[in-house]
Amino acid sequence: MSRRISAFSILVPTYDEGLDFYVSRLGFHLIEDTDMGAGKRWVLIAPSPDCETRILLAQASGDAQVAAIGAQTGGRVGFFLNTDDFDADHAQMLAAGVTFEEAPRVEPYGKVAVWRDPWGNRWDLLQLYS
Repeated sequence: MSRRISAFSILVPTYDEGLDFYVSRLGFHLIEDTDMGAGKRWVLIAPSPDCETRILLAQASGDAQVAAIGAQTGGRVGFFLNTDDFDADHAQMLAAGVTFEEAPRVEPYGKVAVWRDPWGNRWDLLQLYS
């Protein structure tokens, strides 16, 4: 039996705000944007087109979902963006206005820095050592 995670969702205020940040500013790729009717869309993005795991941008609806925007992981780093060129990606992200919580640091497993999307979701930018 083969199993894999194909996608996970990140709540955003609107689909277009999510696309503006993740695709236009951060440089992720739009994989699919399908109108599902009744104001819903199936919006898949990924850091690169060949990335197997996708992010589903989910427009929050209702009070509980709106309250969970940016807090899906209870304040912990919940998402991990691996790179093979930390310095280049870090510089590009800074130039795009991404907020880093810290300067890059070296850990036994690699180089890392914590950043946030505009809604407070915490991510690691991470280059693992081979």
